[in-house]
Amino acid sequence: MLVLVACAGGARRPAIPDYHVVRAGETLYAISQRYRLDYRELARWNGIGRSYRIHPGQRLRLNPPPGGRTVARRAKPAAAPPPVARTVPRASPDDPAHAPPPWRWPVDGGRVVGPVTQPSGGVGLRIDGARDQPVFAAADGKVAYTGSGLRGYGQLVIVNHVRGWLTAYGHNERLLVAEGDSVRAGQQIATMGPGPGQQPQLYFEIRLDGRPVDPLTQLPRR
Repeated sequence: MLVLVACAGGARRPAIPDYHVVRAGETLYAISQRYRLDYRELARWNGIGRSYRIHPGQRLRLNPPPGGRTVARRAKPAAAPPPVARTVPRASPDDPAHAPPPWRWPVDGGRVVGPVTQPSGGVGLRIDGARDQPVFAAADGKVAYTGSGLRGYGQLVIVNHVRGWLTAYGHNERLLVAEGDSVRAGQQIATMGPGPGQQPQLYFEIRLDGRPVDPLTQLPRR
């Protein structure tokens, strides 16, 4: 199961439950975003290896174990705990507290296909183009992840933005930024590479608190 990873910089962490039961289509990244956690810590607390794979029904600890021990937990398939006062509310793009940054398209031109749904639960756009075509940051932010460890995304860049927003850029040829770099809207962060079937393309996602948002509802009209 694919993982998207990072935590929103500077955002205040809400009260959270002690555990989260993984539902179908959820990723470690999305869960870490929802609770304002660092994905590496979340993985360490739960004895999850560098593949960062999780499965439906798995019970994830959302706080450090006593004494700093790591614990691998495989939950019996079960429904999530019933909502309680500490449940984190779902963020909405219409809420001023989660107002999106000013977006720009991550590539110039290209045929847009989508929104397309990933087996992992992600919703994004496929933008066809040319190999080595520049890929740009869609808004100001900080690079949270670079690498090819996430199955189905190829060479991937994830950028955190304000108020819980992030963008993901998959199927790159070359990555021109590193984790921790600050980027500006329109700054080149990668070059386009081959996607499935070797067609040069960018796979692009926008998420709010780890939950996918249809990019066509956010990007300016072309």
